[in-house]
Amino acid sequence: MPPTSPGQRLLRHDRRLGVRFVAGADEAGRGPLAGPLVAAGVLFDYETLRGPRVRPLARLNDSKQVSPDDRERLFSAVLASATRVSVRVVSAADIDRKGLHRSNLAALRSVLTDLAPPAEACLVDGFRLGDEAPPHRAIVDGDTKSAAIAAASIVAKVTRDRIMRRLDALYPRYGFSSHVGYITQVHTAAVHEHGPCAQHRRSFNARAYGRQDALVAVRAG
Repeated sequence: MPPTSPGQRLLRHDRRLGVRFVAGADEAGRGPLAGPLVAAGVLFDYETLRGPRVRPLARLNDSKQVSPDDRERLFSAVLASATRVSVRVVSAADIDRKGLHRSNLAALRSVLTDLAPPAEACLVDGFRLGDEAPPHRAIVDGDTKSAAIAAASIVAKVTRDRIMRRLDALYPRYGFSSHVGYITQVHTAAVHEHGPCAQHRRSFNARAYGRQDALVAVRAG
């Protein structure tokens, strides 16, 4: 018997919920020093997710566990297989104004609201979203357990990376296409040399990531 693929394992988790429509939500970009936060929701119809529609999801996995090229292929596979997809992009300015955690929860609530109904089960990677969200289940490390959450993680990550590549063309001094806004030595040096741009989060607490110099550089702007 051939080994079970990552996608088969994730899909099996969601099928075991015993409902037809399963929605998953995840985000990309909580940790970066620059760029937006992107939340995505994916709705799968497990009554029709069979045969040619489900085969491209065999390699589905947490976005952190697959290569950039595989993420792009899985992005296309998710869009072809999902019944509905929802995306929210939260700018750096909005994150500074509203706070990262609040912005994250609001974006995740919003994408799930887009999908429920018809979603009968709503799954979120890690976070309880409060009473304003549709009824949902928070799953720790959900992008490694649920197909719907893993699919949402792929959509969020690919969408955000594409945005950062476009921002790299507008702000070429910072190397956004390589580090996509996360703290690296190259990124920190660029902020020190050129100061922050409009895409940098002034409220970012870099001490939590062991890089106080980046925080000082951004606040100095």
